[in-house]
Amino acid sequence: MPIIETVDLRKVFRSIKREPGLRGALGALFTREYEEKAAVEGVSFSLEPGEVVGYIGPNGAGKSTTIKMLTGILVPTSGTVRVAGLVPYEQREANAENIGVVFGQRSQLYWDLPLRESFELLRSIYDISRDRYRENLAEFSRLLDLERFMGTPVRQLSLGERMRGDFAAAMLHDPKLVFLDEPTIGLDVIAKESIREFVARVNRERGTTVILTTHDLADVERLCPRIILIDEGKVIYDGALERLREEYGTHRTLVVTLFESYPEFAVDGAVVESREANVVRLRFDRRKLSAETLVRRVLDRYAISDIAIVEPDIESIVRRLYLEGYGGTARVEPP
Repeated sequence: MPIIETVDLRKVFRSIKREPGLRGALGALFTREYEEKAAVEGVSFSLEPGEVVGYIGPNGAGKSTTIKMLTGILVPTSGTVRVAGLVPYEQREANAENIGVVFGQRSQLYWDLPLRESFELLRSIYDISRDRYRENLAEFSRLLDLERFMGTPVRQLSLGERMRGDFAAAMLHDPKLVFLDEPTIGLDVIAKESIREFVARVNRERGTTVILTTHDLADVERLCPRIILIDEGKVIYDGALERLREEYGTHRTLVVTLFESYPEFAVDGAVVESREANVVRLRFDRRKLSAETLVRRVLDRYAISDIAIVEPDIESIVRRLYLEGYGGTARVEPP
């Protein structure tokens, strides 16, 4: 049974339409016209327990609106949504027991309380048994290195320390499903990797389902075998990350370090993307030319000291997908 299932989910926001200025303000008091904007338009997908899925898209695409409907904050205009068998907006309290949420720009911790007391309050709110609370807190404290600042008020924590506290807080009640909204925003490289490893471990060892919304596509590459791309309120791709890379990552880069300086450099089937001193970057289409053939052509003409193939990054692939669309269809079923 899917832990999340949405069918033709739609959310329309209605606002008063009025002319600018005083005349428009006065006119709106007596005659009201409305305009409607669809933030989410016919979104359908399902998640199996234990999946880690990247739910990504540009600003204004409908990501946050979808998440708010899944958490029960917003009521859909039409369509159906179920989370762990519940209708979120009809069973908000029961739904809240099943989910955890981490917002990169907002905290669920209590600003003026020490971190440990924030956890104690959450234990009471979720009615977590003492034994389970101690077990979870001990494990998360070890994995996230929390002990050294447990007694520090949240307002005095660094961003990285606060985010680690927020992750522990979201997991204390053993949620079946966790929503991560920009969880690594503003963090340094070491802190990001620590958070990514924690998420991967919780998913692997506890089977927790994770939905990740982020603009840092390195998070997606590190954690998400499957991604759902949304644009203008519609799903434009739903499937494996590797399949997306295979279909849209058609161009690779061959980085060649020349043994000596050559006044000119050219190889049939590839375009010189850039050249700095003796390092040349060649761009080629893997559908038309294999890397092996290109390397052979380079070696036949030039003396080289090093060579490497660079795969396309997910950011460039996603950018291309937004510009071109996915095969002319609005939605692709997962494999």
